[in-house]
Amino acid sequence: MNMFRRNVPLLAVSQALMMSSTSLLLTTTALVGLEMAPDKSWATLPLAVMFIAVMLTSIPAAMLMARIGRKAAFMLATFFGMSGGGLATFAIFSQNFWFFVASGVLIGIFNGFGNYFRFAAADIVEHDLKSKAISAVLLGGVIAAVIGPNLANLTRASIPNALFAGSYISIIGLYVLIFIVLGFLKLPEDHHAENKQQTSNARSLWVIARQPKFIVALLCAMLGYGIMSFVMTATPLAMHVNSHNFSDTSFVISWHVLGMYAPSFVTGHLILRFGILKIMFIGAIFGLACVATNLLGNTVTHYWIALTLLGISWNFLFIGGTTLLTETYRPEERSKTQALNDFVVFTTVTIASLTAGVLQHNYGWKTVNISVVPLIVIIIVSIIWLATKYADEKQKPTDIIKDYV
Repeated sequence: MNMFRRNVPLLAVSQALMMSSTSLLLTTTALVGLEMAPDKSWATLPLAVMFIAVMLTSIPAAMLMARIGRKAAFMLATFFGMSGGGLATFAIFSQNFWFFVASGVLIGIFNGFGNYFRFAAADIVEHDLKSKAISAVLLGGVIAAVIGPNLANLTRASIPNALFAGSYISIIGLYVLIFIVLGFLKLPEDHHAENKQQTSNARSLWVIARQPKFIVALLCAMLGYGIMSFVMTATPLAMHVNSHNFSDTSFVISWHVLGMYAPSFVTGHLILRFGILKIMFIGAIFGLACVATNLLGNTVTHYWIALTLLGISWNFLFIGGTTLLTETYRPEERSKTQALNDFVVFTTVTIASLTAGVLQHNYGWKTVNISVVPLIVIIIVSIIWLATKYADEKQKPTDIIKDYV
């Protein structure tokens, strides 16, 4: 419990600051890119390369943390974030689009490390507190939903003749604060990073990945995050096609972010009370409700309700999947297991982000929503399959399904 009280709040603050930076970037990057890009169709390229950098950093970050400890690796990674903010600021002053793209790579590298904040929290607490620890860290997103966009707005024109330069200077400040906060961490692993003897006792990734729990944990986190990213990315474009104001789009996205993170106040408690699988199952049902709402109409109210449901769906599936994953590995196996999980998850997120706009532009909003239904069905089937596999032999599969429907 002492580990929870000391470290989890620090990791939650670090998560909040990281997500504040990310939400600021999501608010400003496309606008800056549109201003500087030699071809306006490249406006979102800096964001795309940031997601790609997150994906490619997942495995090296886990391997480095296994060697030098998480605290040292996290603190080292903040220098990539600071450098990214500095390069972005210089790019705006010099109007150099390719420097701005490169800044996205540096910030993406930091985010690749920062995504392990949730695992750092889960791995230092007792089994019954893991879901609460993960939920507590992800609560930082609620703060980020407020800080990021408002910080972008306040700093947008703070430097004459360099629109948004002040915003990227403020990002440097956020990473400095993360560095300071992380300095107060006291993680037990930092006294003994994974040694050769421990590693020699570890199972292979093939053995770990064949576990039913691992398969379902990965499927739910991967598809849940991918569906969320896919529909969320297409939403502003769909609202624009339907002639909604930008203020309406901002309203919808703000509620979506709150839907993603606000349930974290209770998700850990719900998992402890009802079980991981039931909460993930409910998350999948929220995903279907999102699709149904989007197909029923194109008013602001429809988008608002649907995107809020989508956020809650992501929260239940991602926290549930992360919690379930922590039950699939031994201490000496965690680095490579978490690395595989995050590489697959964020590869899916990258693909979803890059393809959503194309599908929306060429085939429309209905196709975007209908296309995710088979993925939600896969999630539901996998959850019922795992529940059936671990159920009492006397209990029929039909009884288990009734428990979830």
